[in-house]
Amino acid sequence: MTGENERDLRKILDMTRYASIVILALHFYFYCYRFFEQLGWRTGLTDSILNNLVRTGLFNQFIRSKLIALGLLAITLLGAKGKKEEELQLRKVIGLLACGLTLFLASGILFVFSSINFVAVSYTFITSAGYMLILAGGTRLSRFIQARLSKDIFNEENETFPQEERLLQNEYSVNFPCRYLLGKTSRESYINIINPFRGTIVCGTPGSGKSWFVILPLIKQMIEKGYTMFIYDFKYDDLSKAAYNWMQLNIDKYPVKPSFYAINFDDLTYSHRCNPLSPETMMNISDAAESATTILMGLNREWIRKQGDFFVQSAINFMTAIIWYLRNYGNGVFCTLPHVIEMMQVKYEDLFPVLKTQPEIRAYISDFIQSFEDEVSPQLNGQIASAKVSVAKLSSPPLYWILSGKDFTLDINNPDHPKIVCFGNNPEYKHIYGSVLSLYISRITKTINKKGKLKSAFVADEYPTLFFNSMDSLIATARSNKVATVLGMQDFSQLRQDYGKERADVLVNICGNIISGQVMGDSSKHLSDRFGKIIQVRESLSINRTDTSVSRSFQLDTAVPASKIATLSSGEFVGMVSDDPGNKIKRKIFHAEIIQDSDRINAEMKEFADIPKVREVSAQEISDNYYQVSQDIQSLIEQEVYKIEQQNEEDENYSDFEQ
Repeated sequence: MTGENERDLRKILDMTRYASIVILALHFYFYCYRFFEQLGWRTGLTDSILNNLVRTGLFNQFIRSKLIALGLLAITLLGAKGKKEEELQLRKVIGLLACGLTLFLASGILFVFSSINFVAVSYTFITSAGYMLILAGGTRLSRFIQARLSKDIFNEENETFPQEERLLQNEYSVNFPCRYLLGKTSRESYINIINPFRGTIVCGTPGSGKSWFVILPLIKQMIEKGYTMFIYDFKYDDLSKAAYNWMQLNIDKYPVKPSFYAINFDDLTYSHRCNPLSPETMMNISDAAESATTILMGLNREWIRKQGDFFVQSAINFMTAIIWYLRNYGNGVFCTLPHVIEMMQVKYEDLFPVLKTQPEIRAYISDFIQSFEDEVSPQLNGQIASAKVSVAKLSSPPLYWILSGKDFTLDINNPDHPKIVCFGNNPEYKHIYGSVLSLYISRITKTINKKGKLKSAFVADEYPTLFFNSMDSLIATARSNKVATVLGMQDFSQLRQDYGKERADVLVNICGNIISGQVMGDSSKHLSDRFGKIIQVRESLSINRTDTSVSRSFQLDTAVPASKIATLSSGEFVGMVSDDPGNKIKRKIFHAEIIQDSDRINAEMKEFADIPKVREVSAQEISDNYYQVSQDIQSLIEQEVYKIEQQNEEDENYSDFEQ
C-alpha cells in the first residue's frame, strides 16, 4: 500500500512485458531467419546466441514461444490499473481481445506460401498487430466499470427477496399459487393463509384484481373445506352466484347438507325474508341499544365521530326504548325493524304514555318525558327529530317486506342447520341498503361468535360501505370460535373517512393477514413500514480528473417501497401472512403475482346456474304487508292508550271511594 511498493510493482510488470516482447522478437528472428539473412541482419554472435536458445527447447514447437510471450503479456495485464471509463463498453473490449488472439494465433497459416519475403513481412506484421490488439484490449479491460447503474434504474432486482415456496395446508388454510422475482430469476411461491381466523384484509384500487384474484378463490376454497359463510356482495350477484354454484358442487364436504339464502332488495322474487330483530336473539336491552346504534350510525355516517354527543345519544336512546318495548310486547310479535320505524312516527302524546308502561325503559326515555311534560317542544324535537328523519329513509314497501318475514335465522354456523348467506347491495342505494345490512351483520356476529359451532367465514367485499361498531372485537375474540373474517376495501382512507382515524387504525392493525394490490398515499406508506427492511447493495460512481472509482456498500432499506406498491399491476399483490404455533412460517412477507387460470375460471362461471327464485311476489302482497305493519302499530297504540285510560279511570274511582 506504499508508494515504493507501487513503483517496484510497476517495474516488475514493465520488465515482464519487455521479456514478452523479446521472446516474440526472437520468435520472428528464428522462424523468419532466411529473410533476415538475405537482409544481412545476422552475425556470428547472434547465431551463437540463437543456437544456445534452440538447445533450451524454446523453439522445439512453433507455438511454444508465442504462447510464452502471450502468457507473459497476460501477467502484465493482470497487474494493469487504468483509469476507469464510464462510457467503455464490455463488448468492444472483448472484440479487441478476440481479434487480437485470432490474428496472433492464426498468423502461422501464412507459412504455406513459398515466398520468403512475403511470408516474413506478413507474418511479422499480422502477429505484431494481434499482439498490439491484445495489449490494447487487456489494458482497456482494467478500465471497464463492472457496475452498470443504469440497467436497473428502478432498483427492481435489488428489492427482491426470498419468499415462501412451500405449499402449507391444513383443514382451515387458504392458498394462492404465485410467481415472484428473485434477482433476475422468476420463481414459484405460495401465499399461505394457514390461520384465517386471525383476520384478513384485502385492499386495492378499482381494477387491481382483489375480487377476481383473491376474494373469489378464497370463497371457493373455504366452501370446498366445509365453511359456513356470510358474504356481503356489494355488486350483487358477482360473488353470490359463484358461492351458490360452488356450494352445490361441494355439498358432500359438510357434515349436514347446507342451505343457501340470499337477501336481494332489488328483486324480491329472488330474496328471502329475515327479521334481524328477531326476539329470540334479543336477550337484553344492550342488544337493543347496539341495534339502534348500528342503524342510526349507518344512516348518518357523520355521527360515528360524534358518539357520546347529547343529541346523537338521545336519538339512540329513543330508538332503543322502542325496540325493547316491542321486544317485550306480546312476546315480540311486532319486534321487527318496520314496526320500530312506524312506532317512531307516533305522536308524542300517545307514544310516551305507552312507553312508560315498561319500567325497564324508563331510564332511556325519562328526558323525553320530562321535556314533553314541561312542554319544551324545541328541545324535544331536537332530541327525537334526527332519529325520526333518518329512519324515515327506510320506510319503503320492499324493505318492509324483507325485514318483516322469517325464512331463516342468522345462526349460519349452527351444526344442525349450516348456511351460506349472501346479502346483496346496490351501489346506487348503498347508504340506505348498507344501514339495513349493517344491522343484519351486527346480529349475525352476535350469533356466530359462540363455542361449539361449525367453522365459519365472514366475507365483506367493500366493507367501508357498512357500519359495524364492534368488528375489532369480533376479530379479537372469534379466533377461538373458528370465525374467519375477510374484509375487502379499496383503501385504508375509506375506513378513516367513515369510521374515524382511531377506529380505522385499530381495525387495520389487529388483522394478522394483509393482501394488498395497488394502493397509494398513506396506505402504501403504512404497508411499506409494516413489511420492514432488507439488506440491499448500493453502488456509487465517482469520477474526477485523474481517476474513476466505483464503491459498493450494504445497507438496510425498505423491502417494498411505497412507490412500488402504488405502481402494482393488476394481479400483483404485496402483503404479510400470520402463522400459528403448529405451523410456523419464516418468510411471511410476499411480493408476487397470483397465478390465475382466467380462461378456465371464465369457462366454469359461464356454466353456472342462476340463483333460483324464492317465491313469486305480487305488488299487491308487498303493498298489503306495508300497510299491515302500519296498522299493527296503530292498533297497538290504540289498545294500549285505551288500557291506560281505563286504568286511570279505575285509579280515580278508587281514590274517590277512599275519600
